[in-house]
Amino acid sequence: MASLRGVQQPELSKKLFKIIKSENHAIGAYESASRERISIASQISDWGEATGDDSVSDISDKLGVLMSEIGEQEDLFAQNLEDYRSVLKQIRNTESSVQPSRDNKAKITDEIQKLKYKEPQSTKLVQMEQELVRAEAQNLVAEAQLTNITRQKLKEAYDLHSAAVIERAEKQVLLARHMRRLLQLLDDTPVVPGDVRPAFEHGSQARQILNDAEEDLRAWEPSLDAVPSAATDMGTNLMPSSITGAGGTSTVDTSVAGGDEQVTSPAQMDSPEKDRRDVSGSTMVQQEGAGYQQ
Repeated sequence: MASLRGVQQPELSKKLFKIIKSENHAIGAYESASRERISIASQISDWGEATGDDSVSDISDKLGVLMSEIGEQEDLFAQNLEDYRSVLKQIRNTESSVQPSRDNKAKITDEIQKLKYKEPQSTKLVQMEQELVRAEAQNLVAEAQLTNITRQKLKEAYDLHSAAVIERAEKQVLLARHMRRLLQLLDDTPVVPGDVRPAFEHGSQARQILNDAEEDLRAWEPSLDAVPSAATDMGTNLMPSSITGAGGTSTVDTSVAGGDEQVTSPAQMDSPEKDRRDVSGSTMVQQEGAGYQQ
């Protein structure tokens, strides 16, 4: 069915339709990676317990907690990419709506050329040329609306995308650094047969590392260069508000049918707010030893 929708897309919107569809596959891959990472975190904890080595068990348990949080960041990243993808749909829908205007203009132009060739003295020529003037005027408005929405939403979409990439990267780096702190607590000095390793003495330090990681995630805030926009005065008809106030109307019907891949009018659609959720509601220390089953 999705392939059929792709075939039915107007020529103008086919390329962006393909991009949006590909992004959907990519988002699914990130969601899958999140689930796999959380599952592996549970497995590393179970394995550490099975070794019978108290030090390995304690460290691997807490590594599993941090790995699980890294997996959660993949899921949050996928959600934020969905916001960016929704903005791209607004451009695609506008492209789909402009296509009929282009086609109508081209059709009338072609009919006039044919009539001039067959009946150069036909009285229909005057009427058809008037229709062409109207079609060109409508297309002129439609093309202006398209370029307005394209530029505005391209900036908005990739503002969301780049912010999501930065958030995921910075949070995962933060978690990875705490993982390295945990590894420093594990004594890997070789022993000879018959030697007994001393008891693990860093349990409280390991637990504090989880607390530090949780606190760092809560305190994290984005530090981004602003992406300025001059499109704040664009009216609901995708034209400058001065034209809207003068009674301008929209030539482009930005609500396009076509299944799950379509969204409502970009002029009526608010920009998606990013779902800035914290990581798991339970604390990392509470997760410790819980097995992280999903």
